[in-house]
Amino acid sequence: MVDEMDWAILRELQDNARLSYNEVSRRVHLSPPAVAERARRLEESGVITGYHAHIDPGAVGWVITAFIRLSCYGPRCVLRDPDVRQWPEVQEIHRVTGDVCSILKVVAESMETFEALIDRLGVYGRPSSSMVLSTPLARQGIAANGASGVEAADDGPEATTPGPVSS
Repeated sequence: MVDEMDWAILRELQDNARLSYNEVSRRVHLSPPAVAERARRLEESGVITGYHAHIDPGAVGWVITAFIRLSCYGPRCVLRDPDVRQWPEVQEIHRVTGDVCSILKVVAESMETFEALIDRLGVYGRPSSSMVLSTPLARQGIAANGASGVEAADDGPEATTPGPVSS
């Protein structure tokens, strides 16, 4: 079970995973060994699944980002092919409900490479794509149930914290 102190630690690590346990302990008002023990427990229980660098694809030449909805044909499905997970363009694969079986988040260096990716995916089913024009919210940390993860501005005594975010 994740308690209030675990959530405080998770908020800090989601915001900056490079923080030392000493710095996290200062921010959450807990000793460094206690923070380290809680972080170890959160890792072992699968709550924390890793620590990652977030890279801007455009800054390294992957200037196109898109979502591809894929309706697979019978036994040949992108979800069953482990090779697709190794394609450098494929960032995420989601199995979904609805009129398609999967949604892929992909990046490409150019329209030509994006077109080639669509052609490669065509063997699995009928792809339909949506290009990303902008990303107003690239990533938001997970917050405790009922918490928005967004802090209200301090506008004086009338300032309130927003209610829960629906998904």
